[in-house]
Amino acid sequence: MKLKALLSSITALMFLIIGSFSYIYYRRRMAKRADRSKGTQGAHKSHWHKAEGEAKVLMNENSDEAIDVPYFHLETILAATDNFSNANKLGQGGFGPVYKGIFPGEKEIAVKRLSSHSGQGMDEFKNEVTLIAKLQHRNLVRLLGYCINATEQILLYEYMPNKSLDTFIFDGKLCKLLDWKKRYDIIMGIGRGLAYLHHDSRLRIIHRDLKTSNILLDEEMNPKIADFGLARIVEGKRTEAKTKKIVGTYGYMSPEYASDGLFSIKSDVFSFGVVILEIISGRKNTGFYQSEEALNLLGYAWRMWIEERAIQLTEKSLLESCNRSEVMKCINVALLCVQEDSNDRPKMSDVIVMLVGEGLSLQRPNRPAFVIRTHTSSTLSSASKFSNNQVTITEEGGR
Repeated sequence: MKLKALLSSITALMFLIIGSFSYIYYRRRMAKRADRSKGTQGAHKSHWHKAEGEAKVLMNENSDEAIDVPYFHLETILAATDNFSNANKLGQGGFGPVYKGIFPGEKEIAVKRLSSHSGQGMDEFKNEVTLIAKLQHRNLVRLLGYCINATEQILLYEYMPNKSLDTFIFDGKLCKLLDWKKRYDIIMGIGRGLAYLHHDSRLRIIHRDLKTSNILLDEEMNPKIADFGLARIVEGKRTEAKTKKIVGTYGYMSPEYASDGLFSIKSDVFSFGVVILEIISGRKNTGFYQSEEALNLLGYAWRMWIEERAIQLTEKSLLESCNRSEVMKCINVALLCVQEDSNDRPKMSDVIVMLVGEGLSLQRPNRPAFVIRTHTSSTLSSASKFSNNQVTITEEGGR
């Protein structure tokens, strides 16, 4: 019996020793794993901090302005967009593709990935980030963040589920979703956003690239002006400036800007007038042709105006249901905006008064700036003959 009890004690002691060693081994293994995990996290954090630091150096280089916009790590953006998958692609803009991203908290964000050959360089990227961060208006798109490194320049905007205005007004089916009231509201929203840039914000800003593809629509079809890469600030009471590098989109550029590089609040007004006529007619300024003569939309609108048939500019689906007096008022205002002489064009603050006011007697417009052309190939060559400036013109194509 004593031997049996002794064996039982030895067995129990052995199990106790083995259990103790196993526990010690397990604890040490878990500690090493934790140390490796901390090291990996530390390496990631170090990499992220380094990337963020390098981005801030790039953004603040030769600039006294602080960047008041959150920095997003590329890893976060890649995860949110599924590595920029085609399934998340929202569209292709002039400066690169735009993707939908799902960020932590199921937050939807539009991710604009600037193409390396887009023509938008570091200066334009800095300009857009630093400029739009200072603007707050319901009709301007909000910038939510940025990412920049040696290979990528990325802007993150509030997500606009209805994409851009041009996808609706130039589409034979989608255009029917925009009745006259909604189109009028869109015209007013764009006008108020532009008036804010010119007159009400603490910075006087000239957009320089206002067009239907740069007007985004939220879930309620409210318009928001986007793409401020080409925008410029004019100091103090100045309302114009000059540049040797002419950039913009054919059909929306004012003649004094295309020919002499002179841009002003009045060149934005010209672009707004073109946008109004495109919204009313459902036709592009540069893609409008009559069988008897090749005119752009401005030329056709002017001919309809002097022949007192301007209401015929209205898209056919709207003619029966639209408020004709409002349509005629908008056409009148649009033609005032696109007058050839910039001094004749109204300021945006006056445009808003004309659009809102009822029973006002509006001034009759003078001849607009329009070009009669017989074939598309003459577009760029004729534009480049205007001056010796460096000209970068985007021609609007089908979407």
